[in-house]
Amino acid sequence: MKQLLSLITLLIPTITFASIDEVIEENFQPVSHAVTQVVFYSVPIGPKNVPIVLIVLLLGALFFTLYFKFANIRLLGVAIKATKGTYDELDHAYEEGESIEKIIDVAESDKKRKITPVVGEVTHFQALTAALSATVGLGNIAGVAVAIALGGPGAIIWMILAGFLGMSTKLVEATLGVKYREVGADGKIYGGPMYYLKKGLKEKNLAGLGKVLAVMYAIFVVGGSFGGGNMFQSNQATAQFMSLTGLESGFAFGLVLAALVGVVIIGGIKRIGKVTEKIVPFMGILFVGASLVIIFKNYDMIPNAAVQIWQGAFGNNALLGGVVGVMIVGFQRAAFSNEAGVGSASIAHAAVKTKFPASEGIVASIGPFVDTVVICTMTALVIVITNLKNNLFEYANLEGSNVIMNGTGQKLGGVDLTSAAFDSAIPHFSIVLTIAVILFAFSTMLSWSYYGIQGWSYLFGKSKLADTTYKVLFLFIIIVGASSSLNSVVEFSDSMIFAMVFPNVLGLMILAPKAKHEIKRYLTAIKHKVED
Repeated sequence: MKQLLSLITLLIPTITFASIDEVIEENFQPVSHAVTQVVFYSVPIGPKNVPIVLIVLLLGALFFTLYFKFANIRLLGVAIKATKGTYDELDHAYEEGESIEKIIDVAESDKKRKITPVVGEVTHFQALTAALSATVGLGNIAGVAVAIALGGPGAIIWMILAGFLGMSTKLVEATLGVKYREVGADGKIYGGPMYYLKKGLKEKNLAGLGKVLAVMYAIFVVGGSFGGGNMFQSNQATAQFMSLTGLESGFAFGLVLAALVGVVIIGGIKRIGKVTEKIVPFMGILFVGASLVIIFKNYDMIPNAAVQIWQGAFGNNALLGGVVGVMIVGFQRAAFSNEAGVGSASIAHAAVKTKFPASEGIVASIGPFVDTVVICTMTALVIVITNLKNNLFEYANLEGSNVIMNGTGQKLGGVDLTSAAFDSAIPHFSIVLTIAVILFAFSTMLSWSYYGIQGWSYLFGKSKLADTTYKVLFLFIIIVGASSSLNSVVEFSDSMIFAMVFPNVLGLMILAPKAKHEIKRYLTAIKHKVED
């Protein structure tokens, strides 16, 4: 805390320099563009160039959906019950890693025995909200707006499909995250792709590949925490605050936001979980509630909106040069929003209190459904309906730009577009949305700071110095994001998030049988639940 206050004290005098935003943007933009060119290397498919990373992501999600026999839909009821804690008693009936045969044997005979305590730092619900806080937020509010602005209304169809497929990927990620986690001497949990890539692939006699992929992922997750988990959040929260208040420099707001985030992340995952379990449900209900009010208020516009969405997704005259173009935009923004295949959420889920890795995997599968299928759809419907009614902007092909112009020549980018749509239907709702955006950005940064510090600890060791160094850097990056342009921030954020896909999806496909075994174990325990 002393180091944080010292950093803020050193930076306060620079607030008076009006050109600081321009200086930061001038130095950051070239770096952002260079990284983007590497990560989003594309190959021609039909009329469009498709990034290889998207192909990997989608083929992986489709494979998991088929391999696990549509567990994303089949186990949804189990997921809801597990989140509520219905099956928590199983953790007190069995030992860690007991075989399926032993589970059946215990259920039938040995009902009273001494067992080891349950390892973990947070509950199923807290782990889910911590993970959701990193995904439910500006990816839904600003990311959907960007997708529709660039790809037209049809992009939402592909976002929804990506959400359903992503549920299967999250199932595998979180299951493996818990299975291969490590527990520090102080009781802290260390988990996520770094650990299941290294330890899981070693079990498959691929120790060398596992070490390489684990280091790659650790580097990328640190970059992702600085990009999509930090800069994009602070940038859009600042944009909304500046729009409402007329503040000219994002630097000052970024400084305040950094101080608030710093106070929470010092407490680690336990404090993060306690904060996110309150913020995420409240803001999610508020945002979805407001969306439903607008949709029902304009129910007569729903058929026209549905036609626009369907035609935009499958029509020959799709706005980005064909179905493939709209598909790319929808899938890319969905992946950025729900992070399925990115592996980051498995870091939060690894901290759960359980002896059954699949229990958290099944809980985690709810994430993309809530994030993309429900909340993103709400946002999209509001934007399409209000645009039909009020003609706020023209759908346009603006590749390379995430900013569009409304009818009066005012720039609308990301969250500004969503704000304009809500404001046109509910007067002065932009004030409420500003609060929602800031809180969503805040909760997302909290979770991503935890993800990043896990990668940082994997690379530089689990020491207090490494911990403090990362946190200071993370807080500084908040200020950079608040002072940069949307284009540069989106480029860098997308690049870092999607770079994590390559090592993660490869590892997940190799380790899928391990996850399948854990799912069978957990479902067996539920079936043969020990009675008191």
